[in-house]
Amino acid sequence: MPTPDPRGAELRSDYGELVREIRRRGLLHPRPAFYLCLSALALGALATLVLLLFGLRDSWWALLLAPAFGVASAQIAFLSHDAAHRQVVRGRRLTTAICLTLGNLLNGLSYGWWVAKHDAHHAHPNDLDSDPDVTPGVFVFDTDQAGDRRGGPAWMTRHQAALFFPLLTLEGFNLRAEGVRALLRPGIAHRWAEGLLLLGHLALYLALMVSTLTWLQGIAFVIVHQAVLGVYLGSSFAPSHKGMPAPTAEEAHDPLLRQVLCSRNIRGGPLVDLALGGLNLQIEHHLFPSMPRPNLRLARPVVRQHCQERGIPYAETTLLASYRLALGHLHQVGLAAPGPSAPREKATP
Repeated sequence: MPTPDPRGAELRSDYGELVREIRRRGLLHPRPAFYLCLSALALGALATLVLLLFGLRDSWWALLLAPAFGVASAQIAFLSHDAAHRQVVRGRRLTTAICLTLGNLLNGLSYGWWVAKHDAHHAHPNDLDSDPDVTPGVFVFDTDQAGDRRGGPAWMTRHQAALFFPLLTLEGFNLRAEGVRALLRPGIAHRWAEGLLLLGHLALYLALMVSTLTWLQGIAFVIVHQAVLGVYLGSSFAPSHKGMPAPTAEEAHDPLLRQVLCSRNIRGGPLVDLALGGLNLQIEHHLFPSMPRPNLRLARPVVRQHCQERGIPYAETTLLASYRLALGHLHQVGLAAPGPSAPREKATP
């Protein structure tokens, strides 16, 4: 049955028809040459930075390399993201091996924790009850969530738009902490292997700092590296969904509408694709998670025409405009947080 949109019109998604057209064009086929080149670029950049760090041993000039390390780490994270979606290889064992190497060993991020969280996001984007990316935390994304805040959390919510980018500097540390906490609980496959690889990452990271920098330089380097990584990753993920509506019950049951209506694309060419890890083509990525990154741009006109012919809103804007929309949404939500003089509700006896 067609799904009614909030304006009263009826939307026909015809998702099966779109899938057939995408398959007919071969856009779900693997692109091994692309990922070999991308892997060589990302890992080569990391190796080069390590060698440069040794060349600048015990020099404060080495701190200039810390932002570049943050960018390299983010690019490796994007590559791990693609591998987890089976874009790089299709086999489960090889996919797991790649993700454990890129995620746990090279970046210190738990693959098992991340993939469970990310799969839930893909299944229920912007769903306040099911999407872990919009559950209340440091930031809240719904006025009802904001209205429940009190004290310090309420103050943060009222100012969350202004605090968004500054707090992203802590996201690199937060991702690592969340992964460790998840591994301390049962339920993650390859739990012990993940733990050992995280310890291996920590040992290699500390060995690199100790071998090339004084302790004060090392602390400064780690802070800058992780701050740049957090801001880079947060700035890449935020434009895609923040400020987009939560799906209605009818939309949530339609495989095309729940992805298209809750996602936003960022305009740009191949350099934007590289900089944002393909996340700028979020609509196509959510519709076809296993589609190799370079094929997303080829799928875009197909998906866009499919939506236009059926009157389905297809959100697309510039990167700066997406930040304005996301921050504007955070600001509007924050206005619902009670001020310091708001009375507390008495507990029901």
